[in-house]
Amino acid sequence: MNTRQLKWLSYLTFVVMFFATFGGTVVTKTDSGLGCGHEWPLCHGEFVPAHTIASLIEYSHRLVSGLAGLTAVAVVVAFHLFAKNRRDLRTYSVLTLIFVLVQAVMGAMAVVYDQSSAVLAFHFGFSLIAFASSLMLALGARRMDKLGEASYPSGGTSRVSATFRGYTWAVTIYSYIVVYIGAYVSHTNSAGGCLGWPLCNGKFIPELSGGVTIAFVHRIAALLLLIAIAVLAVCGYRLNRGNRELQGLGIAAVTLCLMQVFSGAAIVSTLNKPEIYIFSALLHNLLISSLFGVLCYLSVRVWQTGRATLQQPKSASAARGIGFEPQGGKR
Repeated sequence: MNTRQLKWLSYLTFVVMFFATFGGTVVTKTDSGLGCGHEWPLCHGEFVPAHTIASLIEYSHRLVSGLAGLTAVAVVVAFHLFAKNRRDLRTYSVLTLIFVLVQAVMGAMAVVYDQSSAVLAFHFGFSLIAFASSLMLALGARRMDKLGEASYPSGGTSRVSATFRGYTWAVTIYSYIVVYIGAYVSHTNSAGGCLGWPLCNGKFIPELSGGVTIAFVHRIAALLLLIAIAVLAVCGYRLNRGNRELQGLGIAAVTLCLMQVFSGAAIVSTLNKPEIYIFSALLHNLLISSLFGVLCYLSVRVWQTGRATLQQPKSASAARGIGFEPQGGKR
């Protein structure tokens, strides 16, 4: 299997994971989690359930999740056999499989046993990691096929400072926390806690109680995330002028975050319009999934770039028989 075939297999896995994530959001937003009753893997005691809307939604999600598991197994085998020198891509494939299985088990347990909103929020969190892993695999395989990087990817000639790498990782981890809070808002039905946008119930700081507190905390967390990603994008663009990939990922992250903020406003404005609200909620979740995936890939690339640029000059210097000089130094 060549790099082109590996690339298309990773694309297929990502598409299936996209629909698995999309389906999970539909299940949550339509309250179809018990569309098959408290049974798993059967649906009301049957392999093919009765054609009620709730059962069709839940059962369709189960089928797509099962397909996601199969494609995850396929990429693990394929990349371990035909991309032995690409430890990064093999890691993405394994992470995709692990978290597909974890979210499947959690989904089954959520059906069979009643669980708290805090636990249910982790279900989306784990599916998000599976989605992000499949996205990183697709982007990495695309880069491998385009540049012919059959071995470990090089970082080019531009340097990435330790401070910028650390900040990128911090923002990525924080974004996951914001996602979890958002999932908790959804599972506690607290979206209506803050009516109006950008103010919460007409105030900068509303009276905090119950769902209002949960919704307001999520808004503040999302605002801080937007600021953090804006700083990341600006610094990334200025500090990495020789690396268009890092610049592009930073721009993509801030664009997705802005779209995420406005989709959150759309959710608030459509709370009383169920036929529109479902689309706003789906868009909101898909945007945050894409944002987290981009941030994860950016985190990996700044680490790879820093690792490669530290090693490359040393080997080059050894070959020339001269000492290593910092970038910008005179020869």
